[in-house]
Amino acid sequence: MSRTVIVAGGTGGLGSAVTAEFLTAGWRVVVPGRSEATLASLGQHERLQTLVADLSDPAGAQQVAELAAADQDAPVKALLNLVGGFASGARVHETPIEDFENQLRLNLRPMYLITQAALPYLIAAGGGAIVCTSSGSALKPFAGAAGYITAKAGVLAFVDALAVEYAKDNIRVNAIVPGTIDTPANRQARPTANTTTWTPPTRIATVLRFLAENDSLTGAHLPV
Repeated sequence: MSRTVIVAGGTGGLGSAVTAEFLTAGWRVVVPGRSEATLASLGQHERLQTLVADLSDPAGAQQVAELAAADQDAPVKALLNLVGGFASGARVHETPIEDFENQLRLNLRPMYLITQAALPYLIAAGGGAIVCTSSGSALKPFAGAAGYITAKAGVLAFVDALAVEYAKDNIRVNAIVPGTIDTPANRQARPTANTTTWTPPTRIATVLRFLAENDSLTGAHLPV
């Protein structure tokens, strides 16, 4: 039976690899983006549907969920939360509250809203999988990024809460905890870094598909 996955953040350096992984595996894939230009970078595929939507807005998240549920022959069976962003700088006493709150809005608000919008359709489909993206820094913090670290720790807490709340609905909820991902944006930001320990997006994509398709794992925080 065909099935649908929502890839929130599916146009980024990681997201594009994840989108390709699920299309190759036969899934119907729904990807929201902030502009037609970013969505065009994914190319075209008969099982790929894209739309311009703001996932920080409840109406935008609902629009994405409704599109994902529009094909009755391919019920919504997975949601992948890849939306997020990173910022670092000064220590807490030198950082404006606006910078701290911006990291919470960027890393938590879209995840909450698209999850909230998708859950009724996952329940109606008899269950499925939700996977959220945290960061290794949530477990091993470093100085100068309290907002980002707090937000990514919040992702893990949200996953734990969801796993308990929706266990009876057969919805599995897990988190991946990657280190530095080998994307063009990260290479540009750190041109002198040693990239030999960075994780290729394609490797993370295979883990995400495993979590979407495996029916026996929930509440996990998986290092990738």
